[in-house]
Amino acid sequence: MRRFARAGFFALAGLVLLTGSAGAQPAATAGCTASPTAAGTQTWRCDNGITIVAESGARFELKDANRDGHIDSVELSSKALLVDVRKKPGGNPFKVLTPQAIAAVRGTKWAVDVADAKTSVFVADGRVGVSRRARGRSVVLGPGEGVDVEATGPLTVKTWGQPRVDALMARLGQ
Repeated sequence: MRRFARAGFFALAGLVLLTGSAGAQPAATAGCTASPTAAGTQTWRCDNGITIVAESGARFELKDANRDGHIDSVELSSKALLVDVRKKPGGNPFKVLTPQAIAAVRGTKWAVDVADAKTSVFVADGRVGVSRRARGRSVVLGPGEGVDVEATGPLTVKTWGQPRVDALMARLGQ
């Protein structure tokens, strides 16, 4: 985890009712711009301080649920996103929704990975609440912690080992 923190971990997210992949361009009204990186990922920078790094081939939709011209959630259907949300007072938390889970935060850096019938959430900094999409018990993750969310079974918070963290971050160009 120390090496991960020293590497200057940061993350990204966001768009408005556009479905796409890491290669898609955002709509002007989304308040977000995308740029490719040498690692094959794509970084989305949004005018409300949200940044998202999308793994090459990631499928996601940026959303503006309250229609204020700024993204407030992302629907991720495959692969991984690294999300950085500035801490803001009050308001609704930013959410990443997947087929299995909902990860919500007010200000932090975290990664969400969707593969097969499982969503994995890892927190680098701050705190993230994670629950099943179909409601139920939720857990709160702190720095260095992660959870794997499947259709059934307990939500077990674990400290992720450095090899697992490194493998996910490498996919995100970190």
